[in-house]
Amino acid sequence: MTTDIFENKILCKDCKTEMHLVQIVKNGFALRAIECKKCGSKIIHPKDEQEYNDFINLRKKQFSVKMRFVGNSYAVSIPKEIVNFMREQEKVMGDMVRLCLDEFGKVSMNFGSEKNNTINHKNPNLKTNLNQIK
Repeated sequence: MTTDIFENKILCKDCKTEMHLVQIVKNGFALRAIECKKCGSKIIHPKDEQEYNDFINLRKKQFSVKMRFVGNSYAVSIPKEIVNFMREQEKVMGDMVRLCLDEFGKVSMNFGSEKNNTINHKNPNLKTNLNQIK
């Protein structure tokens, strides 16, 4: 049985008051954090911070994929690194994907609903859905 560090009472290192759970959204990621109400000091959950850094590193990469003709449509394979990252975020891969032409030469795919574009980090109290990949 593992215990999450944020399930414990945490005191601010600067003013020694109890810190409270908050949610910080960065680039579509809902990050669990704690914040000191007195001085404003924040600490992001280490696991969420690592997943966010993995996302940023993956986002910096450019992939060259081949477009293939399948039936009356074209198909493009999604690199395994992206699929593995999405699976880590607990997204089911059989879902429909929203595809649109953003601008000339740029297509975007949205995995999940349009309503919420934040990624839930295994916290049932946070919104769920994958960020748009462009």
